[in-house]
Amino acid sequence: MTDVYPPEKRSAVMRRVKGKDTSPELKVRKALTALGARYRLQRADLPGKPDIVMPGRRLALFIHGCFWHGHDCARGARVPKQNRDYWVGKVARNRARDERSREALAELGWHVETIWECDLRDACALELRLRALLAAERSPS
Repeated sequence: MTDVYPPEKRSAVMRRVKGKDTSPELKVRKALTALGARYRLQRADLPGKPDIVMPGRRLALFIHGCFWHGHDCARGARVPKQNRDYWVGKVARNRARDERSREALAELGWHVETIWECDLRDACALELRLRALLAAERSPS
């Protein structure tokens, strides 16, 4: 079966997929700001260019979309029927890149957390998790 869109339309749809300032990222940033946390965005000098960085706490946060990064929830486990081999490979490459970034940051002494898109459904649980991350004492390396 072929794509439901002609190539021009598919290209336009894919161009609209954002890499930063996504809705999940904005939700986490809003919650952190409400907790009084200060942070930096997309630090390009760090491996993987984490979405949110708190240098004083040596904390790097990645906010991942479940589909794009192959989470084990219902949305992340879904594989498109069209061009299946491409999407399976794409998600596998994303996961491998994510793991390399986590390991490189850990070697540099950073604590790395991943917040999944599906975690944002429960605002209370997200707030508790962020409070725990902010309260954790980390010794600078």
